[in-house]
Amino acid sequence: MQVDIAIIGGGPAGSAAAITLAKSGRSVAVFDKAKFPRDKCCGDGLTTLALRLSETLGLIPSEVKNWKEVNEATLHWGDSRSVVCALPDDPGIYAAVVPRLDYDQALLDIALASGASIYQGHELESISIKSDKAIMSIGGLGKVEANSVIAADGMWSPTRRLLGLSPTSYRGEWHAFRQYFKNVSPAADKLHVWFEPDLLPGYVWSFPLSGRRANIGFGVLRGGQISISETGKIWKDLLSRPNIREIIGDELEAEDRHTAWPIPARVNSMPLSHGPVLFTGDAAAAADTLTGEGIGQALLTGILAGEALLEENQVAKIAKRYEKSVAQELFSDHQMSLVLQKILSHPKATRCALSIATSTKWTRNNFVRWMFEDYPRALLFTPKRWKKGIFRRLGAYTDRVEH
Repeated sequence: MQVDIAIIGGGPAGSAAAITLAKSGRSVAVFDKAKFPRDKCCGDGLTTLALRLSETLGLIPSEVKNWKEVNEATLHWGDSRSVVCALPDDPGIYAAVVPRLDYDQALLDIALASGASIYQGHELESISIKSDKAIMSIGGLGKVEANSVIAADGMWSPTRRLLGLSPTSYRGEWHAFRQYFKNVSPAADKLHVWFEPDLLPGYVWSFPLSGRRANIGFGVLRGGQISISETGKIWKDLLSRPNIREIIGDELEAEDRHTAWPIPARVNSMPLSHGPVLFTGDAAAAADTLTGEGIGQALLTGILAGEALLEENQVAKIAKRYEKSVAQELFSDHQMSLVLQKILSHPKATRCALSIATSTKWTRNNFVRWMFEDYPRALLFTPKRWKKGIFRRLGAYTDRVEH
């Protein structure tokens, strides 16, 4: 089989790249070892960044199963401090929660409708670079030749591994647990985040889903206060803590087993390209190093990879353009997040920071928008991003039909 552009992985990064390219008339083939719909261990939260990019790609909320809009976040810290931070009530969506089972399928459907070829249940088995082209072996399909490859195949990226580019013993920057629950009350319709002293700079979350359900989990920094080997042991303890239990209720029932996953967040030190191969999403370790959020970054890098292929026609120029655009979009915020991460590693500093950030209505509203990536994290240090009305941007889907 010979294709122009091969995309390895049909998650958000791969679908975003496929949609961007296919809508511009390019020939695109997406290969994924899984068959969709498939679950993905994740917090399921969509930030403002992710929502705006989803809208750009053509995703319509009313057509996505189990879509849940969020209009506020309640932050908990210390022994009894809790503050409700409201998102703007202007037209538009600033945050939402949707299971990856449904969200990823919706994006892949758009890629297919845009003209991309989708091959499900076919795994990358080998890849080599010859004369600036990629020669691959895909399970069940045999030899596949491509002029360009976009690797959107996750944290463990078989593409990166087969090319000999995977860091030795790399396990990601964050480690997270997640479990779905039903009969959650009163947290069923609200988003909650707990900054527990023993987890910092990590946190616990309860993200609302439809039908009195919730995605409840926690994330910790690898090398932080808690050893990764101990995370399984503290899960039941977290769910039984009084300050958390009073929000999630005593009647909640687990829908399935809890799952855990590593989160890669070192986009400024991972290879973004290798010959005709561009790495996106978790394969580029593009997750937010402060919160561990990765859907918005996956969409962004997928779109940027697609745009680089549309704007340049030589392998070296494509790679250079892609790397430059990723650096412009993510590197400054990544560095700022590392600084903030160190501050939030200390309970006293966290209490102080949250007290200041939630001291007035204006700071509460803008802090939560900043937390949901409505603002660039390193805005003060990137003057090129300063624009009139930066603090008054509307959310995504401002012209949507109410549903």
